[in-house]
Amino acid sequence: MDKKELTAKLVEELGALDHWEDRIEKLKDYSDYSIAFSTSYSLEDQAILHAIAQYDVPVRVFTLDTGRLFEQTHKVAQESRETYPNVAIETFYPDAQKTQELVAKQGINGFFESVENRKACCFVRKVEPLGRALEGVDIWISGLRAAHSENRSDMHVAELDAGRDIAKVSPLIDVNIDALRSYIDEYDIPYNSLHDIGYPSIGCAPCTRPIKPGEHPRAGRWWWEEDNKQECGLHLVDGKLVRASNI
Repeated sequence: MDKKELTAKLVEELGALDHWEDRIEKLKDYSDYSIAFSTSYSLEDQAILHAIAQYDVPVRVFTLDTGRLFEQTHKVAQESRETYPNVAIETFYPDAQKTQELVAKQGINGFFESVENRKACCFVRKVEPLGRALEGVDIWISGLRAAHSENRSDMHVAELDAGRDIAKVSPLIDVNIDALRSYIDEYDIPYNSLHDIGYPSIGCAPCTRPIKPGEHPRAGRWWWEEDNKQECGLHLVDGKLVRASNI
């Protein structure tokens, strides 16, 4: 079946399951397809990584190292490798030449100067490496939750990424933060210590700050930009999120 039909099937079958862990395990039925999970070692991604390891789901796991990550992120990356030795985690880095050209053009922190500069930086450090990581993938698992931003509030458990022609699965889409943290605590899953000091969403070190009480969880990402515009491009197609209604 083509990716549109595959996505529709995933929406039907995964959407019928009440618990997100069951959705992860259900993906074992799709072992004929190339499945990949992209982790940034967030709370969401750590929960998914744990479930993949526990259910021995045939998934290729990878991460992106932008070259500007927090040391705490590298620490949890190492802890994850040691905790789940049965799961190999590939690391993709930005292209060295493109990174040199970017810095030569806008400086090491030129992304503060304009949205265009910031998107250019995200493209070189995140979007282009992601494209390489997703080559040949049929099903892409991500840790997106509806609560992350207004842009994601009406997303479904599976969406068609038309630009990449990939069925994208978000098993945690309807899970709230309290349930997620309880799961992390219950299974003693390693997680990024920055989450304990006000960082609900963690990206590159220069572009992430802790949030203030009452602020939206995504307020700490690219905080100098307009609210609800803070998307890096990893989950965008032609400048906007692809909706299940397009299936």
